[in-house]
Amino acid sequence: MIYFSLRSGGLKLIYFDNAATTAPDKAVISEAEDFLQNCFANPSSVHSLGYEAEMRLEKARKKVAAALGADPKQLFFTSGGTEANNTAVLGAAEAKKRRGKRVITQVTEHPSVADAFNELEKRGFEVIRVNVDKKGRVCEQELLSAVNEETTLVSVMNINNEFGTIQPVNELAEKVKKINPETIFHSDCVQAFGKHPINIKNLDLVTVSAHKIHALKGVGALYVKKGTLIKPLHFGGGQEGAFRPGTENTVGIVAFGAATELAAKQMQENFQKVTSVKNELLKITQMLDNVWINGDQEGSPYILNLGFEGVKGEVLVHALEDREIYCSTGSACSSRVKEKKKLADLLVDGTGSSALRIGIGKDNTEQQARQLTEALCEIVPMLRKYRPR
Repeated sequence: MIYFSLRSGGLKLIYFDNAATTAPDKAVISEAEDFLQNCFANPSSVHSLGYEAEMRLEKARKKVAAALGADPKQLFFTSGGTEANNTAVLGAAEAKKRRGKRVITQVTEHPSVADAFNELEKRGFEVIRVNVDKKGRVCEQELLSAVNEETTLVSVMNINNEFGTIQPVNELAEKVKKINPETIFHSDCVQAFGKHPINIKNLDLVTVSAHKIHALKGVGALYVKKGTLIKPLHFGGGQEGAFRPGTENTVGIVAFGAATELAAKQMQENFQKVTSVKNELLKITQMLDNVWINGDQEGSPYILNLGFEGVKGEVLVHALEDREIYCSTGSACSSRVKEKKKLADLLVDGTGSSALRIGIGKDNTEQQARQLTEALCEIVPMLRKYRPR
């Protein structure tokens, strides 16, 4: 159970930004502390302490791989989801560029994927960016129509980090491969891992991250299906099958394994709890006028993106912060990049600046949801009253 101390004024912190990061679980912290105190050696060292560190690293690898239904030998740890996505997109495209230079993605990818495709475009690749519908779902026919004999890579995220829209990536991969069996299919599954079942049968590359499931920051993993060629981005000691050389963040990896094991055991229970919290939050659409849902209401219960007419999302975030309630306007990875077009603009024309992303976690409660909706019912009318005309 995650716990928070009381803050100034006697208010207890309410954290609804779990799509950005999660608080480390108490059991995960204990696992990390034990490792730091008793097994701090370099896992590449040949002495017994190094061997023990290596064994704990490999045990964690098996736990993460098991949650994906993957062979542990095909799972490689990285410094996070961003590096895993960069490695997947750039590494796969570069490895297969002699076969073709057409690569395909969708317009609502995480910046670590979108910017990697921008880089490929600078390198002379033909980048196709497929549109999404009003719920954030990729236009399947447009995607499949873009696949030809020159297509070497397709990347579609499993669950959108802004709206929670769920994409049927395994089924999409199967359809892509019927057109061109040589096409590599990558999926960013960061928001799905540990929360939703993931079918990797037809996927060649899968990205996951530790800090989204109550582990530590600085660790991610990339699943690489056997036989899939990847050109590494880094060079050095040969760790992680030379996909990601350099001394491993062993304590972070061990914590990742512990969090994964816990998430797998609690997945169904957590899903039901989070769904109940989301249903409580959805009552705001009846409590306030001119409030809408951005994205797909039937998407992941872990993410709820709301729009409020006449209210700037950033102003609303800070007003909630004054009450020790923490949400966001969108992805923390792009929130400081002002020139980026907000994804909400793609879904609700002209209202992207009013978006509030609520990231629901396993430790949020229905009571906290009621506190958030009550706060919104007080704050939103006040902000509308004093908005510039």
